Amino acid sequence: MDSLQEILYTLRCNKLRTILTAFGVFWGILMLVLLLGAGRGFQNGVMAGFGNNVMDFIMVYPGTTAVAYQGLGVGRGIQLREDDVAAIQHQIPGIRSMSPAVNMGSVQVIHDRKTGEFELMGVADEFFMIKTAIDFNHGRVMSSLDEKEIRKIALIGNTVAERLFNDDRPIGKTIQVKGVVLTVVGVFTDKDNNGRASNRVYIPISTYQKVFGGGNQIGEIWLRPNAVTDGFELEKRVVELLKQRHQIAPEDRRAINAFNMAEPAKAVAGLFWAINGFIWFVGLGTLTAGIVGVSNIMIITVKERSREIGIRKALGATPFNIVGTLLLESILVTMLAGYLGLVMGVALLELVALGLRSAGAELPFFKSPEIDFQMAITAIMLLVGVGALAGLFPALKAAKIMPIEAMRAN
Repeated sequence: MDSLQEILYTLRCNKLRTILTAFGVFWGILMLVLLLGAGRGFQNGVMAGFGNNVMDFIMVYPGTTAVAYQGLGVGRGIQLREDDVAAIQHQIPGIRSMSPAVNMGSVQVIHDRKTGEFELMGVADEFFMIKTAIDFNHGRVMSSLDEKEIRKIALIGNTVAERLFNDDRPIGKTIQVKGVVLTVVGVFTDKDNNGRASNRVYIPISTYQKVFGGGNQIGEIWLRPNAVTDGFELEKRVVELLKQRHQIAPEDRRAINAFNMAEPAKAVAGLFWAINGFIWFVGLGTLTAGIVGVSNIMIITVKERSREIGIRKALGATPFNIVGTLLLESILVTMLAGYLGLVMGVALLELVALGLRSAGAELPFFKSPEIDFQMAITAIMLLVGVGALAGLFPALKAAKIMPIEAMRAN
């Protein structure tokens, strides 16, 4: 307690020096917190762009051949079929969910006297285990019985519901597509791609193939690997199997195409890692300047107080007492300044986030700047370490002062 009172007295006697010393640490922590918060805001914004979709789905779709193979020429269009899905299911392990899909494109949808142009897709029930960004507001999701019994049911996006039904509840009511009457059993909101799927109508793929004359042809195959299967390896095996089934050259890269969500997710994760590394580098560099400033001031303090230190040693103070007092002074200054910088940084981030929410502004690739609890704890631990490091060298120098030399020097 006496040591603490003495330290506070010393700091009060040198107010300007204390303020200038503390400002370097305050500024370093403030910049580190703001940079980390901005980095997290960027990360939140980018991840919001992915929506709530799982990050490991694969979409396989056909193209045209670019390599002649087994007597078949270049430019041959490939058409996937239902039996391709069955072959993948039986021959390739490690699949959690899979759904064929076919897209009719924009069609006229009618309810009573209201009409609208919306996208129509036929899918299997497992499609909604893959595209998890779809959130059902009313009704139910598609079931396996809907597909098995070729039911004429429809799941419509909230944009479709608002256009055709206004404030009426669509569940149980009907819509018409190309003269086919479909019963609405679910209404959903799409949280991905700026709600693009909210402008869609989903029906069972078996219904699509029967009533709209699609036969057994499909346009895409959506897959999701299980927890122990590598998505890139699964993609490779599926593409190889489809090439074998459709007589496509193994080296042909245009005939069977695949979009693997794990690839952009991996690239984004690497980008965030690099950005966070750069932020920590810049922030710690700024903080290092503050450390050097504290250390230099402590050296000057030791030199000015060498007579006092010499008298203390002559009266029986041990080197440990001297080092402890000076380290405590250094840690106290850095902790107070750093804590103020931390609080100020968090407050500024909260003000920015509050301002964005109040204004209803949605900046692209930027959302909810913040620092999490782990970062805050890391910053506090860093402050203690910084304070100890800044005062260590001056404290050790002070501990080596000989009482007689200190008396003569002053």
